[in-house]
Amino acid sequence: MAGLARVLVHVRCGGAGGPARFGQSVTGTFCPAHEDAAVVSCGLDRGRFLLSDVAFPGSATALLKRPSFCPAKRLGEQPELALPAELRGRGVAAGVAVLLQASTGRVLLTRRAGTLSIFPNVWVPPGGHVEPDEELLDVGLRELEEETGLRLEAGTFSWRMLGLWEARMCPSESEVSAYAWLEPPVLEAIAATEDGAEGLGNGPSTLPATVGITELSNGSSSTTQLPTSTFLNTAPAEGEDVERVSTGTKFALRLWLESLGERG
Repeated sequence: MAGLARVLVHVRCGGAGGPARFGQSVTGTFCPAHEDAAVVSCGLDRGRFLLSDVAFPGSATALLKRPSFCPAKRLGEQPELALPAELRGRGVAAGVAVLLQASTGRVLLTRRAGTLSIFPNVWVPPGGHVEPDEELLDVGLRELEEETGLRLEAGTFSWRMLGLWEARMCPSESEVSAYAWLEPPVLEAIAATEDGAEGLGNGPSTLPATVGITELSNGSSSTTQLPTSTFLNTAPAEGEDVERVSTGTKFALRLWLESLGERG
C-alpha cells in the first residue's frame, strides 16, 4: 500500500537502458510507434524487473503488449500532453496478476470497488505490486490470498508466465467488491471482444443470460446474478467508463486460450 517500497521496471534495448519513466511507453521502447507489441526477455534482476531485447541469466521470453490507446503512448505522440510535475520523475512499478484456472476449467476474476478513482467496477484478475525480495510467484500467491482469501499450498498447482501488459494504475486499499468463477464459453466470448475496435470478435454464439457472482460488503458476502452482457462491454472511447472486463485481462485470456490449444 502507500509508502511501501516497490520493485521498479528497467528497460534495456540496443545495449542502453535504465529505469522506465512513468510518462514513457515501456512497450514503445521495443517496437515501432505504429505497433503495440514486442517479444522481450524479462525477469527479476538485482532488485529490479528487467525487460531486455536480449536474453540474460534467469530471464524468460514473453509477449509485451500495450493497448492502442495507452496513455503513455499518447504522451510520446503528443508532447503537449505534459505530465504534472509530481509524476515526471516517477518510475514504473512491476506487478503480478493471477489468472487462476480451476480443475473444472473455470477462471477467477474480481471486480474493482466502485469507490476507486481509477477503473472502478472493472473486472480483473487478483494481483498487485512486486515488493523487494519477493519472487513473482510469491507475489501472486500473496495477492490471491489477500484479495480473495484463497491460499494455494505448494504442490497443489502449476504455473507459467502468460505475458506482459503495460498499464497505468494506482494501488488502493479495499479494491475488491465482488468475485466470479467464469465458465470457458463466457471466457472465450470475453476474449473475443476488443477495446478500441468496432464490433465483436468471433466468440461462442450461445451464452447464459446471466452469470453468478459473489458480492462483498462490510466483511460479508452474498450471491447474485449479473447479466453476461456486462462482461462483454468494451471500454468507451469517451465519457464515463462502464462495468466491464479490463483490456489487459482480455489480453491475458487470449494468451490463456492459446496455451490451452498448445497443450492439445
